[in-house]
Amino acid sequence: MLKEYRSVSEIAGPLMVVENVRGVKFDELVEIRTDSGDVRRGQVLEVSEDKAVVQIFEGTSNLGAEESKVRFLGSGLTLGVSPDMLGRVFDGLGQPKDNGPRIIPEKRLDVNGESINPMARDFPDEFIQTGISTIDHLNTLVRGQKLPIFSASGLPHNEIAAQIARQATVPGQEGNFAIVFAAIGIPFEESEFFIEEFRKTGALDRSVLFLNLANDPAIERIATPRMALTAAEYLAFEKDMHVLVIMTDMTNYCEALREISAARREIPGRRGYPGYLYTNLATLYERAGRLVGKEGSITQIPILTMPDDDKTHPIPDLTGYITEGQIILSRELDKRNINPPIDILPSLSRLKDKGTGEDKTRKDHASTMNQIYSAYADGKAAKELSIVLGESALSDVDKKFARFADLFEQEYVNQGFYTNRTIEETLDLGWKLLATLPKEELSRIKEEYIEEYLPTEELAEPWQS
Repeated sequence: MLKEYRSVSEIAGPLMVVENVRGVKFDELVEIRTDSGDVRRGQVLEVSEDKAVVQIFEGTSNLGAEESKVRFLGSGLTLGVSPDMLGRVFDGLGQPKDNGPRIIPEKRLDVNGESINPMARDFPDEFIQTGISTIDHLNTLVRGQKLPIFSASGLPHNEIAAQIARQATVPGQEGNFAIVFAAIGIPFEESEFFIEEFRKTGALDRSVLFLNLANDPAIERIATPRMALTAAEYLAFEKDMHVLVIMTDMTNYCEALREISAARREIPGRRGYPGYLYTNLATLYERAGRLVGKEGSITQIPILTMPDDDKTHPIPDLTGYITEGQIILSRELDKRNINPPIDILPSLSRLKDKGTGEDKTRKDHASTMNQIYSAYADGKAAKELSIVLGESALSDVDKKFARFADLFEQEYVNQGFYTNRTIEETLDLGWKLLATLPKEELSRIKEEYIEEYLPTEELAEPWQS
């Protein structure tokens, strides 16, 4: 029988302290009723002797200690899962938000899932095509990988997230691919943007959306990514689907953690964030991967905005330690209306070599990737030198590299948010750009690939100087 307590001793921020409790467990769900009939939900955050600290999902505004009756429900936060979740929109706590019927669950799963056991992991080595050249060719996403996008205030990370959600697929297994999208602490206008983008392109049919708005209680933001990952685990490991999880904005999630930590009067860590921020983020990111003996997989693209464009800020810093690389957006490219404004030089996918090559993408993938990186870096250096010394100080070869850098940004990077390139189209475009350089400068590509793929002068002529 469930016990009801009227021993609330303190309410601070989103937290409530209940005294004289017995048999209460960490993460247990709580129901709070007031004398006026108001019902709110919460979760046990901490248990110490006969006291329990409860976090209230709906917030504690207009909630009095004396009038509150607290009932501990004996179980943790769960999500009812079913294949019918595909094509639906939910709030941050898993309740339908699209005016559709309630999901009849096949089962209920605890949202606090565990990280994948390293011994049970299968190595990520299959290519995922996003349709974005700078990712597919130069920072290849692999099935089961965690590849975050580091953005900043004012940059078009929402447009990139929507583009990936529309276009991403596993070549050859398009019908078995699903998107789980978690929007964390976003404004109403952004949530409407995502819903409209998913609907008008048909991507909603293969997607599950969890939307936590900026005016929702901060405590709900803690649950939202866990809801999304629980749905992804069900689709991947029980329904054998390849699931791409996109979570934006992880900075809002971390801010909610800091708010709760401050309300609990914990000793702050770096920049006021709790000392367990690294561990907490790892409990989310390490739920991505592939399992030995299972067909399905979970691939993650967490998106975060770097405060003050600072890569050393705790959120991007710790995220970079846990994940396998990062895609970095450039404010300079964005100012020049180059979209998506992905800066390839500091970007990195640590697993890109595992998902490329013959039978995965194409045999010339790795060598052209290395050559383009090298040529673009040389071109940027030549352009910086011309600013200091003047263009007359550049050699003829330097001028060709500088021109390559300009062409690369305008023709390759600047594909827009609605152009979906196959990996073959991207590789062919890369060769067309490389044809503007002297053949002897293509030192990172095998001669046999140059003979097979390098365009003739007639095909490359529109870009020749």
